[in-house]
This record gives sequence, C-alpha cells and structure tokens, in this order.
Amino acid sequence: MATVSYHAWPLVAWPAAAHRRIIARGTRVIVVTGSFGKTTSARAIVTALGGEPRHDISRNAKFFVARALLRIRPGQPHAVIEIGIIRRNEMAEYARIVRPDVAVVTSIGSEHNRSLGSLEVTRDEKAHLVRALPVTGTAVLNGDDPNVRWMKSQTRARVRTFGFGEANDVRAGSPVLDWPRGMRFSVSTPAGSREARVQLMGRPMVYPILAALTVALEEGVSLDRALDALAILEPTPGRLQPVSLANGAIVLRDDFKSAQETIEAALDLLGEIPAKRRIAVLGDVSEPVGAQGPIYRHLGQRVAEVASRAVFLTGSNVSAYMAGAKKGGMPAEAMVNAHGRVQEAIEALKDDLGPGDVVLVKGRDTQHLARITLGLAGRHVGCELTACDVKIRCERCPMLESGWGTRSVRGLG
Repeated sequence: MATVSYHAWPLVAWPAAAHRRIIARGTRVIVVTGSFGKTTSARAIVTALGGEPRHDISRNAKFFVARALLRIRPGQPHAVIEIGIIRRNEMAEYARIVRPDVAVVTSIGSEHNRSLGSLEVTRDEKAHLVRALPVTGTAVLNGDDPNVRWMKSQTRARVRTFGFGEANDVRAGSPVLDWPRGMRFSVSTPAGSREARVQLMGRPMVYPILAALTVALEEGVSLDRALDALAILEPTPGRLQPVSLANGAIVLRDDFKSAQETIEAALDLLGEIPAKRRIAVLGDVSEPVGAQGPIYRHLGQRVAEVASRAVFLTGSNVSAYMAGAKKGGMPAEAMVNAHGRVQEAIEALKDDLGPGDVVLVKGRDTQHLARITLGLAGRHVGCELTACDVKIRCERCPMLESGWGTRSVRGLG
C-alpha cells in the first residue's frame, strides 16, 4: 500500500542501496519508467529475457523499489524494476540508489498533471533516470514521443529508440487486429526483420513489445528467441485485457488508468473491433488538463462515433459526457447515467449482453471498475464504494462480496 511504502522507505533505502553496490553489483539492472505502459513494458522485458514476470512488478514506489533491489540474488544476470514518481526529485533519489544499467522510458503524458504541473516538468523529472546511466549503459527511448526523444540529449550512455517512425532503431509496421486473440505486425531491427504475433491488443501495446525487443537485443538475446517468448505474453490485467463472459460477450478491461490519452486509445481500439454491438462504459478522466467540460464533451462525442450504447459513471461531468454523445448522434435511450455506482452499471448491462457484443470498461484505478467485469462474469459484488485507495485487485479483495458498509478506506492505499 502506498502509505506503508512511503513510511517504510527511510528504513529500507540504505540497505537496498548497499545491496545494489555489494550483492547485486554484477547484475544488469533494467529500470522502466514513463507515464503510460510501464507495467506491460516491464513484463514484456522480463519475458523477452527468458524470465517470468512477478505478479507484483507494478508496485513501483519507495518500499517496493527497495524490495525489488533486495530480491536480487548473487550472480543474477538481470533484474527488471518499474519505477513511478508522484513528486519532484523522487526519480533522482531512486536513480542514486538503483544505479541502472539500462533505462527504458515509455512515454510522457498527462498522468502527473496535478502533482508535477506540466509535460516539461514531468519529462525533466523522469529524465533523471537516463542522466544517471553510466557511459557503458543504455537508454532505450520511445522515439515517437518528442518528450522522450528529447532525453537523448540528457545522457552520455548509448541510446536506442523504438516506435513506428522510420528513424527508430527498432520499429513496427501498422498492427493488424486479430480479435480477440491478439494482433500481428512487422518488426524491423538491426538483427533483421520479422512478423510478430502477440496476445496484446491495440496500437499502444505495440510499444511494450518494441521496448522489450530493443532491450533483449542489447542484452544479447536473439530476435527469434525474444519474439517466441513474447508471443505467449498475456495482457496485463486491467490494461486492454479481453475477458470472455459465459453469455458470449467479451469485456475489454482497461480500468487501471484513465488519463485522456488512454481513453482515446481505448476508444480507437473499440472502434476497430468487429463486434455485433460496441458498448462503452466510462468513468472519470484522471487529472484532466484544462477545463473539464470540453474534455468530457469531446470524449462523449468520440463514444458516439465508435459505440452504439454508453454507460457513464462519473459525478458532475456526466451531463458533459451525455451532451457530447448526443452531439455525436447517440440517442438518449442508448445512454445510461449510472450515478458513479458500479451496481447500476452492472444492472444496466447484465441482462442485455450476448454473443458478438463487446463492452469497453474504462476508468481510473480508484474507481475500481474491475467490479463491473466481475459482476458481469457472475461474481456477487457487494462493494459499493465510489472511490477506494486500497491497492488490492478487486477479485482478491475480501470485501468484494460483503462490502465495506459505512467504513472509509481512504488513505489505506
């Protein structure tokens, strides 16, 4: 939990730093950061290097970073660590302790709009990771993102880029969706070109595969071996993850983050899916940049372009969502205001889904919209919290069925 993580940090930071300098000095430490795509990229890198991702790899702050270092065994060839920040100067501190050999930066986006203030500040803070690389290290950067590409000027280390652009060292052709099995796309690398087939979904998920291939090639893994390993990597829970229901419908879970960029990407994917009906379930936008009304109206209009029905779970902005959807041509009877309650969303959908239907569930992590998927899959959902800071996946939460009653869980995360 985040509060515990921050309180424990002073107790574990020094032992973790000492462990890195002494026990883990021969281990190649690969650190992944960025606004979006960190966890899937970290899981993909572990997989491409021949390992098996830990279920808690996404725990990426303070105590959990120290724990990841302390888990490194003597003689371990590689360790992959995800690092996230929410305050200024955090990354510089992490970099001093972790001492990365390889730094992977996935993206710079609006995720930290409130805490860091701007994309320029966010990129500067995350750039401390590449600044800490030794001359013998490697910076693996998303070359399609100008704010990540800028980091080439911030390091003395070797730089390798990945993306769709022709200038990247490892690049992909346009992905072809193979719903619901995954997608395929061409890959061009210094080691040759191949056709990649993966179980991940959507254009954003090509980037983690490219990042993993870039790291694997730099670390001496053959292209064919890395691609074979990545072909069996399953989607990260809650990140563009298809979940089949008994009634033949499929839920596209994307309920871990909901910055505007990620909502747009999820709607893009929904529009590509060959479905009988496309239904969008949208919660709040995380840390919107600028006035909220225009953002929600724009997203409502986008929903109308790709979906035939919508369920909105937000508070004061539901009218803006609906106004945008109406402007986009969605009739009023196709919209449901769930008043921020997952139970209302479940009730609105559970008896109206069948074979060929696809439901996108998209919301921020504290809304825990995974409960909607669980309810549609037949689990009893008694938890009616509209916000929850507990960092436990809903399917594992002991309070999922009984609910929390009048207890508050704010601050326990």
